[in-house]
Amino acid sequence: MEYEEEKKPRLKPIIEGAESLSLGISMVVAVLIGVGIGLGLKKLTGIGWLLWVGVAIGIAAAIVNIYKAYSKQYKEFEKLAKDPRYNMGQTIGKDDDDED
Repeated sequence: MEYEEEKKPRLKPIIEGAESLSLGISMVVAVLIGVGIGLGLKKLTGIGWLLWVGVAIGIAAAIVNIYKAYSKQYKEFEKLAKDPRYNMGQTIGKDDDDED
């Protein structure tokens, strides 16, 4: 029994919890991490514009988070659309242009 408990991934609950964060919080965290990277690079090298590179990295990460959340929700929507319980008698891809 002890061996089975050791094989459980320890980071999986943390990753699942991070995925379930709201989109707004993940955007703010991404930008703050980018600012932190920028400040660290600025302090390390003394070059002032590296702060803005970090800000750009944070904004890019926030946009990637938005895209990932959108694609995940779109896949869930497609699953529900194909489910016969929620289909209401319509089939996906059926054309209603049969007006003869």
